[in-house]
Amino acid sequence: MFRSTVLMLALFASFTSTVLADEPNPSPLPPLIKEDISVQAWGERNPNCTEWTNACQICRRDADGKMNCSLPGIACQPSALVCKVNKKTP
Repeated sequence: MFRSTVLMLALFASFTSTVLADEPNPSPLPPLIKEDISVQAWGERNPNCTEWTNACQICRRDADGKMNCSLPGIACQPSALVCKVNKKTP
């Protein structure tokens, strides 16, 4: 019984190493650009927007113009950034 178990494990190990060796290496992912993923960077580039969102985070400017952003949910998939409220012109 012990010999047959050892033999089966040896065959399994040789088979899996052969199969795994034949798989091509995946290409590396392109580097992320901070501006593409940052709601803060978007807000800096759009100073007339006082509230914006990517469906995961909401950012607002206070009276002094300081940005305040919520934290994203753990499973949230962000969408395109959209301005919800523009600065009112006097």
